[in-house]
Amino acid sequence: MAKTKSKTAFVCNECGSEYSKWQGQCSDCGAWNSVVEFRLGNPARGGAAAPSKSGYSGALAEARVLKDIDLDELPRFSSGISELDRVLGGGLVPGSAILVGGNPGAGKSTLLLQTLCHLAQQVPALYITGEESPQQVAMRAQRLALPTDRLQLMSETSVEAIQAAAEQIKPKILVVDSIQVVHSDELTSAPGSVSQVRECAAWLTRYAKQTGTVLFLVGHVTKDGSLAGPKVLEHMIDCSILLEDTADSRFRMLRGQKNRFGAVNELGVFAMTGEGLKEVKNPSAIFLNRATEPASGSAVVAVWEGTRPLLVEIQALVDDSQIANPRRVAVGLEQNRLNMLLAVLHRHGGLQLGDQDVFANVVGGVRVLETSADLALLCALVSSFRDRVLPRELVIFGEVGLAGEIRPVPSGQERLAEAAKHGFTQAIVPRANLPKQPIPGMDVKGVNKLGEALAALEG
Repeated sequence: MAKTKSKTAFVCNECGSEYSKWQGQCSDCGAWNSVVEFRLGNPARGGAAAPSKSGYSGALAEARVLKDIDLDELPRFSSGISELDRVLGGGLVPGSAILVGGNPGAGKSTLLLQTLCHLAQQVPALYITGEESPQQVAMRAQRLALPTDRLQLMSETSVEAIQAAAEQIKPKILVVDSIQVVHSDELTSAPGSVSQVRECAAWLTRYAKQTGTVLFLVGHVTKDGSLAGPKVLEHMIDCSILLEDTADSRFRMLRGQKNRFGAVNELGVFAMTGEGLKEVKNPSAIFLNRATEPASGSAVVAVWEGTRPLLVEIQALVDDSQIANPRRVAVGLEQNRLNMLLAVLHRHGGLQLGDQDVFANVVGGVRVLETSADLALLCALVSSFRDRVLPRELVIFGEVGLAGEIRPVPSGQERLAEAAKHGFTQAIVPRANLPKQPIPGMDVKGVNKLGEALAALEG
């Protein structure tokens, strides 16, 4: 019998357009060098069969009326780490595929090894390591004093062998570390290539959906901090979480970027210790470890991360510039938004900082992505420029518009409650965020304009 050849397609990584042969530029989206070879499944080996003349040769799936679909809560179960459960939306969902990214040394493998060692005491678990030897993983588990009597461990990079082992062990939790080193024998390209990552991730995700297995895929990141590999990888999986770290801090932030079963941009905080990653139950207390001596240019803001408030300190430094083009540096904040707020401060606050160097920093390595920090940043800039210390018990939040108006932000009541819990007695907030009931021990001032906020700082 003649050997059946598998078919090959050329697919654009950016838009998904298919071509019969390779070309340097995608005709649909215009991206260069985005068309890669992708080998389709062989019908003789169980792949997709070619469509018939009628249009489809497979069995039709049963259609259901939308209102008849069961809306019961998904059967989640805890990972044993509350901060990880928070980022995942409340726990692990059977059949879900989770992509974990992060810089080298951030603690991805440590976090997953801690999770699996504890979960293996309750359910079958399998850890696939493709970058380390079993002895290296065992040494880490021994150093972290983890229970190792139940966890199944295998060093393998072939996706076919991984699936065969999983079908034999039948784990409820499967970790593949990492997806960039896994390869399929059906493809001729090297491990880590776009076609290999795409096919292997689709293979493993399909297995997880069919068997109800929770799948963790460890992914590498590029120099700019984004996940390496084809963009379609992030569309295949259900959750994408990123473990962020800074070189000068022992704290790690686990941030949700995509979640089909919960809120995105949820934040979990860990501390890297000699015993592995430890949960930080009260992140606000960590990021508010302020200097004993009050200094100008410091303001505290209540930001909203996922489903909880977080108190962080914003520092600003305004100094005479020694160069023709004054510098504008933002760490943990958006650079373009800093430039915009400086223009608003000049137009509606009457402060000219065009000849000043301006530096802004979020203490603790936290990245503030929402607009509630606008007013606190401007107050810190004014404090530094005028060399006037803001009260230590003052918390500030609010969005600043181009017309100088102070716009309300979501969950204002919860932000004020978090500040009051940590001993803050004064607050400057948008007038629309004033609490309906007075908060005991806290004086809350509502403002509508930037000028009113600056006047409140004076008074």
